[in-house]
Amino acid sequence: MHTRLSARLVSVAAVAAVLGLSACAPNPQDADRAATGAAIAAGTTLLTGGDRRDVAGAALLGGAAGALCDDVGVC
Repeated sequence: MHTRLSARLVSVAAVAAVLGLSACAPNPQDADRAATGAAIAAGTTLLTGGDRRDVAGAALLGGAAGALCDDVGVC
């Protein structure tokens, strides 16, 4: 059970991070990129069968990735 939960959380985090970085494209403001990253990550996690905690975690990671991607030099 613990291994399955850990694998699920790692996969959710990976999806959230990758899709959160896709928020880099059109919007110049950090808040716009954060909102886009959070929405994409949460929506994808919800569609792949995540529960509320998974969706909330994905939204948090996606929002952070979207907001910080230009500061790190990814965008």
